[in-house]
Amino acid sequence: MEDKNMQEVMEKAQVLIEALPYIQRFNRKIIVVKYGGSAMIDEELKKHVIQDVTLLKLVGFKPIIVHGGGKEISRWVEKTGMEPEFINGLRKTDEPTMEIAEMVLNKVNKSLVQMVQELGVNAIGISGKDGGMLTVEKKLSNGQDIGFVGEITEVNPKILMDLLEKDFLPIVCPIGMDKEFQTYNINADDAACAIAQAVQAEKLAFLTDIEGVYKDPADSSTLISELTVSEAKELIANGYIGGGMLPKLNNCMTAIENGVSRVHILDGRIAHCLLLEIFTNKGIGTAILNDEEKKYYHE
Repeated sequence: MEDKNMQEVMEKAQVLIEALPYIQRFNRKIIVVKYGGSAMIDEELKKHVIQDVTLLKLVGFKPIIVHGGGKEISRWVEKTGMEPEFINGLRKTDEPTMEIAEMVLNKVNKSLVQMVQELGVNAIGISGKDGGMLTVEKKLSNGQDIGFVGEITEVNPKILMDLLEKDFLPIVCPIGMDKEFQTYNINADDAACAIAQAVQAEKLAFLTDIEGVYKDPADSSTLISELTVSEAKELIANGYIGGGMLPKLNNCMTAIENGVSRVHILDGRIAHCLLLEIFTNKGIGTAILNDEEKKYYHE
């Protein structure tokens, strides 16, 4: 074999060896993947994400996908000629919009099921309404009514645990019901966070449109590979974190403080970002962990 070919083969072998301790460590552990952003729109990226999650399943993880669909909902609302109404920067979900949101999210859900099935893994698509999984109450924005947007008050993980036990890959769309069985849309980040806590996930991974958490958002060289909850709180207190990253980081810290071992914020625009973060020593995003857990990147 030529030297160049031999080098390529050895590099592939090294990648597999590097992944081995992570496969051993997380075998049979639950990982919740919040799937959203550009990775849901670009067909090639979508394929890579589903390949990643399917591989995690096949090497012994127990993945659960929680997906959004905000951009797709917006597209269909525009198609119907409806004028979106915003309150404090949040879209008001009136009854017609809620109807569209549920239809679109279920359409997205079943398309993801189809992609997983094509790769030879059994998937089941459900919403938070199934089995009474997500119970909500009306969410207000600074005291103002924003329509049928729900705040999760309770998670019943039985249906998820049953599916995992039967070797299915659950794919969840963030729709729930209140005590009067009224349907509500739920922020997908909030749903993923609440579900990860309820199933005591080993990992929660957020696929986003940014590389991770920066100390200085204007300087890409300040990407933070690992961050404890205390360090994250310090960054927030010192004004380093703002915009859309603030609620996401708060969700991460809440998950850690409620039993999730490690949370990852990843750039879903990078092909196979999940595998690169979980199975390599360096990682490519930001991992958030509790103050007691040992850091293991850069070792």
